[in-house]
Amino acid sequence: MITFEEFQKLDLRVAKIIKAEKIENSEKLLRLEVDIGDETRQIIAGIGRVYNSEDLIDKEIIIVANLEPKKLMGLESQGMILAADSDSGPVLLRPEKDVLPGTKIK
Repeated sequence: MITFEEFQKLDLRVAKIIKAEKIENSEKLLRLEVDIGDETRQIIAGIGRVYNSEDLIDKEIIIVANLEPKKLMGLESQGMILAADSDSGPVLLRPEKDVLPGTKIK
């Protein structure tokens, strides 16, 4: 269990995918460029077995924006997408209606 104060440290935001491409020599990693309102970030996500990069363009997703950057396959990931596990693979969590990029999740 975590405290409410610990939960509040997470910076969850709506992001809009503006570019997506498969990462060479990886079966599941995609390189996403996302708009989070005041900046563009690169996020490396292991969703390539379930999602085609072309189908992700202009989709709104939820990300953890204040996660420490991490290198994957030599590329820096500057956040993490939120997805649910399912029998068929990850399912992206998305807003029900259009929301401006960068909007904080409360």
